[in-house]
Amino acid sequence: MTHELRIAVATDPGLVREHNEDSVYVRPDLQAVADGMGGHEHGEVASALAVDVLATWEGDDLGPAVAEIARRLDAETPQGAGTTLTAIRWDGLAFQLAHIGDSRAYVLREGELRQISHDHTMVQALVDAGRMTPEEALVHPRRAYVLRALQSGNSHDPDLTWHQAKVEDRYLLCSDGLTDYTDLEDVHEILLSTEDGTEAAWQLVALANGNGGPDNITCVIVDVVRKKWWQR
Repeated sequence: MTHELRIAVATDPGLVREHNEDSVYVRPDLQAVADGMGGHEHGEVASALAVDVLATWEGDDLGPAVAEIARRLDAETPQGAGTTLTAIRWDGLAFQLAHIGDSRAYVLREGELRQISHDHTMVQALVDAGRMTPEEALVHPRRAYVLRALQSGNSHDPDLTWHQAKVEDRYLLCSDGLTDYTDLEDVHEILLSTEDGTEAAWQLVALANGNGGPDNITCVIVDVVRKKWWQR
């Protein structure tokens, strides 16, 4: 293998909430962000359950893993407890993205930042239908209303897509505590200008907190880097 992944994580409850309902899991071949829903106790339980399932998952396909999360939510959590999930499972330079809810995945490639997940929110559905502009969606009071999630008694299927990475790509997985309260241009600038992944992740947290930090904030940065000749 001529490349390796460098992974950095930052998570923070923000400036308003006492509890962090976000959960995060990383290992060399799998990274995931889950944002709990249904009140802090239920949300914490649901997001933690999601990453607990992924922590023991060894399959090549994330579809059955997400189905297992849904099954356990039904069996083990109160009605209404739920979570978003954005997860990447690597196979060389190819990766499978499993996504449901309004957490997000981005790729920074050759200076351009592009979202590779698709929000499952009411405002995104209105944008898709041509009934709202993306600019209007950014400031809509119900922009956080999620249409699809993993939820006790009411889980939906995730988006499962395959992608091909390139050496020098940088990937960002994040909860909506980042994207709902920051300007994407500022996120782009930090990812572009800050080489160290850990420093960049914490700068993103500081950016959201600088705007009031009303929600939990979680960022995972994955850098695809070329191995040095003596590492091969």
